[in-house]
Amino acid sequence: MAERRWIPVRGAQGTHSRQAHADMPEGTFEREMSKEGFFGPAAFFHHRRPPTGWSDFQGPLRPRAFDVAALLDAAPCPWDAPRILHNAHVEIRYWTLAGAMPALARNADGDQLLFVHVGAGDLFCDFGRLRFTAGDYVYLPRGTMWRLAPEGRAAILMIEATNGHYTLPDKGLLGGHAIFDPAMLDTPVMDGAFRAHQDQSGEVAVRIKKRGAVSVATYGYNPLDVVGWHGELAAARINVSALRPVVSHRYHLPPSVHTTFVGERFVVCTFAPRPFETDPGALKVPFFHNNDDYDEVLFYHAGDFFSRDNIDAGMMTFHPSGFTHGPHPKALKNMLVQPKTATDEYAVMIDTRDPLDVGEAAAAVENLAYVNSWKTAE
Repeated sequence: MAERRWIPVRGAQGTHSRQAHADMPEGTFEREMSKEGFFGPAAFFHHRRPPTGWSDFQGPLRPRAFDVAALLDAAPCPWDAPRILHNAHVEIRYWTLAGAMPALARNADGDQLLFVHVGAGDLFCDFGRLRFTAGDYVYLPRGTMWRLAPEGRAAILMIEATNGHYTLPDKGLLGGHAIFDPAMLDTPVMDGAFRAHQDQSGEVAVRIKKRGAVSVATYGYNPLDVVGWHGELAAARINVSALRPVVSHRYHLPPSVHTTFVGERFVVCTFAPRPFETDPGALKVPFFHNNDDYDEVLFYHAGDFFSRDNIDAGMMTFHPSGFTHGPHPKALKNMLVQPKTATDEYAVMIDTRDPLDVGEAAAAVENLAYVNSWKTAE
């Protein structure tokens, strides 16, 4: 794609700050309007009241929240897990698994990312055995055969790069070892437990998803009978505790700085504990912004979600593009002074360049009062 030549406007009017997200005029609330998320030209408005102070909100841009942890029906196959949100480039499912998968799975539609919200156990795949636990991202290249064997119940957020691939973000001036060193990516091992799994007798089915339809190939043996492999493509795992967020004590960085994986026309970001900004004039909560180019999805994994009220672990929020949003009123009270020194949250954010459709299962666990959570108390 050719380099964009943005219209070269530069200006300012009225009472305003010189530095974005810092030293705002007293008593004002900043709102950012920008192109291509946070990567294009931007304007910064200073409002006398919070830009989310609506008294009523109707229509398809209504922000939505889903208690996906309430989807308790276990599905032995990942392709039976309910779709929460989806478009042509990404599919988001929430999968509850009560025990070991009876069949193998294979995704021929795209790379698969599993985020383990609850549970621990083993993943067996073409590349060997990989332990998993809560907080793990597990990357499965398109075409990998795999099976999960959790030790009890597991709950998985599944993010599919439909007809695409996952890559790492360009870390630019930070260097390739920022956020996480690629050496932190663990790959499967072909150990005794993997060889014991290969010895499974009887018929083994492989449930293959392609273009949303599932085909079943049945073998008279376990087709995970690989004795070795080599190359530069493999399943991999990294835990959110291994991430080292980029921070600035003088400037509230945009959420894009927390990008962990890049798909085609969407990104996966991770919010992990980090110190709050300490500069007296710097914002210490997310800034209000017009979300005009990207749909924004947040899955809340663990901790104290400092910018959101009445949000618990296992919930998911969905802010459609075109919706102006920012911190809830309780968080806004700490806009310039935080009572704690650091955040205490783990959350997965998925920003998509194309609008997402809401699945039927999500609508069944929706909190319809979420749109009112920005209202201040009377």
